[in-house]
Amino acid sequence: MKEKIKTLAQKHNVLIAAHFYQRDEIVEIAHISGDSLELSQKASHSNNPIVVFCGVGFMGQSVKILSPKKRVFMPKIACCSMARMIDDSYFDESVKKLKSYGIDDFFPITYINSNAEVKAKVADFGGVVCTSSNASKIMDYALKQNKKIFFLPDRCLGENLAGQNGLKSAVLGVDSKEDVKNADIICYNGFCSVHQLFSVQDIEFFREKYKDILIVVHPECPKEVVKEADFVGSTSQIIKYVQSLEPAQKVAVGTEFNLVNRLRKPYNGEQNTFVLSSTKPECPTMNETTLQDVLKILEAIDKGEPYNEILLEEKIAAKAKKALDKMMELS
Repeated sequence: MKEKIKTLAQKHNVLIAAHFYQRDEIVEIAHISGDSLELSQKASHSNNPIVVFCGVGFMGQSVKILSPKKRVFMPKIACCSMARMIDDSYFDESVKKLKSYGIDDFFPITYINSNAEVKAKVADFGGVVCTSSNASKIMDYALKQNKKIFFLPDRCLGENLAGQNGLKSAVLGVDSKEDVKNADIICYNGFCSVHQLFSVQDIEFFREKYKDILIVVHPECPKEVVKEADFVGSTSQIIKYVQSLEPAQKVAVGTEFNLVNRLRKPYNGEQNTFVLSSTKPECPTMNETTLQDVLKILEAIDKGEPYNEILLEEKIAAKAKKALDKMMELS
């Protein structure tokens, strides 16, 4: 099956891109792998006219927005649970609520885990997109606008950025009107279902069991967990950090299972890299794509009967690109 995939991809000059959270078998056959920002950049800079993207919907959209002339297909148009928590109508409702609180002037930042329509709405307000790897730089720029910041859809990343900068945060629709009005960063009430699985109790368990263990987490984790960690970073930053450690150094990592599982091989027959959870933190939608799915989409392209193509309204794509381009510039 892998040989068929390789042959068809070469025949049609297809670039196969896979997010780090995909199954091992998918990452192994991909031409490029990375986090959402890396993949969008690498895919847009490639000479391949066709991209088969193995990930979730908003990621395929990002490639199409940055490379409108490329044809982008997904073996499975899986949906990120966080991205599903915000759409353009929910964005409008949030703006209406903010205005009812007397907050008319704000600077919106949308996490890349959102659809093209939301990115376009943010662009209309002069806002920008961010990823977990560049969120600090984007926040530095946003703070210079001297406005309240509306961060969406991930409340955890928003709260963690507020804590990092010594600022007040509040969650719209959860915290009181007064708290929202007094907040520097107002967060939308969205979250990553996988990163919610990690807790302070998990950290305490590993620190009691292993002396000098390091705790590494993703900033989509709850603020209480982030506060107790030794290192906090994006997917690519976590990989770089963990792989730079001494082989004998024990580390517990709070992010998606597939990534953690392939970070480091055992050292002298001993496992030194652990998943920071008593349950398996596996993203169900990131695990939907199989080798069979990749082969099927390539066979369909070969027959001239492709499906699951990412198509966007030109106006929406142009606006979303404006917010993404600003992010690239600031990064």
